[in-house]
Amino acid sequence: MNETQDWTIEAILLHSNDIHSRLEHAAKIATVIAEHRRTYGSDRVLAVDIGDHMDRMRVETEGSDGLINIELLHIAGCEAATLGNNEGLTFEPRLLEAAYRDRVKFPVLVANMFRTSDHERPEWLSPSTVVRKGKLRIGIIGVTARYTDFYTLLGWDVTDPIDAVRMEAAELRPHVDVLVVLSHLGLPFDRRMAEQLEGIDLILGGHTHHLLEEPLVIGSTTICAAGKFGDWVGRVEIGWDEAASKPLFRAECVPTAAYEEHPDAVAAIAKYRELASERLGRVITRLEMPILSREDQESQLPNLLAAGIRRWTNADIGITNNGQLLSGLPLGDVTAGDLHAICPSPINPCRLKLLGTHIREALQQSLRDEYITMPIRGFGFRGNVLGTLAVDGMSVEAEYDRQGQLQLAAIYVDGDPLVDDREYSVGTLDMFTFGVGYLSLKQGSDIHYFLPEFIRDVLAEELQNPAAITAASHARFVIRGRAAT
Repeated sequence: MNETQDWTIEAILLHSNDIHSRLEHAAKIATVIAEHRRTYGSDRVLAVDIGDHMDRMRVETEGSDGLINIELLHIAGCEAATLGNNEGLTFEPRLLEAAYRDRVKFPVLVANMFRTSDHERPEWLSPSTVVRKGKLRIGIIGVTARYTDFYTLLGWDVTDPIDAVRMEAAELRPHVDVLVVLSHLGLPFDRRMAEQLEGIDLILGGHTHHLLEEPLVIGSTTICAAGKFGDWVGRVEIGWDEAASKPLFRAECVPTAAYEEHPDAVAAIAKYRELASERLGRVITRLEMPILSREDQESQLPNLLAAGIRRWTNADIGITNNGQLLSGLPLGDVTAGDLHAICPSPINPCRLKLLGTHIREALQQSLRDEYITMPIRGFGFRGNVLGTLAVDGMSVEAEYDRQGQLQLAAIYVDGDPLVDDREYSVGTLDMFTFGVGYLSLKQGSDIHYFLPEFIRDVLAEELQNPAAITAASHARFVIRGRAAT
């Protein structure tokens, strides 16, 4: 790549990734793309998305099963996209089918994703496509991150992405001038792909939210990425070196803050917000009294969630973190929208076996302010801070030491003292198995994930059980003494 040499721009490739339903930013990206098409012509501008455009934390996405995101991509004139884990894992196959098969107007590219039942791709999914821009034939391959344990439960077989790119590139390379990979794999995988595979001209990356204001060049492969949330849009100018018979690139990331939101996108967001409000207005239950939730201490609603996860997973113990719940619930009707508002995280229940010592370590940490107030980003978590732990099937005694710090005094499981070297069956959150927050909870074995249910589905069931609500008001933690003053 020669940044200083003048050459004719044959095509401009604009790429977005990891929007995570920041819909207003997607509306600004639509304006960026529209301005480029007015300036350079649609025949020379190519717009693509690299996955995780959808995020069910946003009410318009939740209430439309992702259709608002599809519409915004259409308004932007997207010509190819791959799926991220937020599409593939938080929407079960029937919802993906409904969103992509009948409505999508651009190729959806995932070369390493198949139905488990017959190892075939559904008709709406393709491994690659070829687009002509200017005088260039541009081949595009899509791949997504391989969360095997989760995808298998949803009926998907997601294969090794680098092997998939190798096979697809071998087919495409003789027929295209430029070979591009839309990679929802993360920067370490993108580096490995560039090092191991020949013939890939350009890798456009996502998943790990990395921003490459200057592209990486490894061998003959250029790697680009545009951060997260639509704060930036990637821009790659493509030329052609006649003498060497190879493409030329100039790449940058363009900040979107100063751009206006595309008016068609603004109208679409408003339309789907209204539709979502109607759809999520269905009443789940009616509460005879408020149910409180606090991040920093034991409270009724997190206890209810811990008990629900224990029952849902058929475990001896239930453990969740209070930070999953953004507020309590008032007296009166509770709607699906209310539950989404207080528990927006697309997190699934899971069951695992944990040694008593690992449970003890997490409970001790949950008494410390640095854990309670720890900010968490990603891993499906859409709250603010980690929060203390809520438990069910256990009772915990703690007391203040002379320095005013809380220390565990005793832990009981079903009335018997916790045994450090004994394994317990624990119902908890998939988030903890990724090694985030209370790290000892990652030490479990025999992990079983429960999909497609989210923890708000568990909470909805518990809220319809008056006996469970009453039981959740019973204290699991007994605190003795006083904090230092």
